[in-house]
Amino acid sequence: MRYFYSVLLFLIFSCKPQETTLTAQQIIDKTIVLSGADKIKNSEVSFKFRNREYAALRENGKFQLMRSFDSIQDILDNTGFKRLILGQTINVADSMAFKYRNSINSVHYFSVLPFGLNDKAVRKKLLPSSTIKEKEYYKVEITFSENGGGEDFEDVFIYWIGKENFLVDYLAYSYHINGGGKRFRVLKEQCSRNGIRFVDYQNFKPLDAKIKLSNLDSAFENKQLKKISEIILEDIQVKILD
Repeated sequence: MRYFYSVLLFLIFSCKPQETTLTAQQIIDKTIVLSGADKIKNSEVSFKFRNREYAALRENGKFQLMRSFDSIQDILDNTGFKRLILGQTINVADSMAFKYRNSINSVHYFSVLPFGLNDKAVRKKLLPSSTIKEKEYYKVEITFSENGGGEDFEDVFIYWIGKENFLVDYLAYSYHINGGGKRFRVLKEQCSRNGIRFVDYQNFKPLDAKIKLSNLDSAFENKQLKKISEIILEDIQVKILD
């Protein structure tokens, strides 16, 4: 009889579904595909953000990121940055060019996430899973190597990726420019354009600057964050290039 129960218990536990263990790289790979971000690498994307027009052309590793307002057009591409006024290129002081370049790159970077998370300079680390509003998430930390990581290589990102659908609902990051700080973004709305997911966010900062970046999810649940803005993309247009 004792042998019978031992065999029965063995069969029960053997048949019990086991949670698949995924690496940070595998999670990010699935996230990029299921959000359609893999299509971004050869595409034309345009949108409006805070009364300015943005457009991006990416094709086989070449890129051109643009921002237009009033009579000004800023262009960032593989060769560098330039500013045009009424179609004429003007000289821009290095300090201001650095500021404009960062601003353009930041808006375009966030607009198409998780595209870019497989760049060579990206380092991925799987953190302990998290539950927000009774939904389970993988938690992936992103850092950057100095070589190829850009001017903001010291920034740190964390992505909360749904265990069921592998989509990003929350993200947090720490930054060092302009005095530094931390932000936590919460999904507000989402839409699909040509099979690519675009997300609007509510943007929060911690009430206590000492709260660790990795703890911003629990701080959000405990109402220890303050909403400071919304990140909303309007009039999104996408063309997939062959």
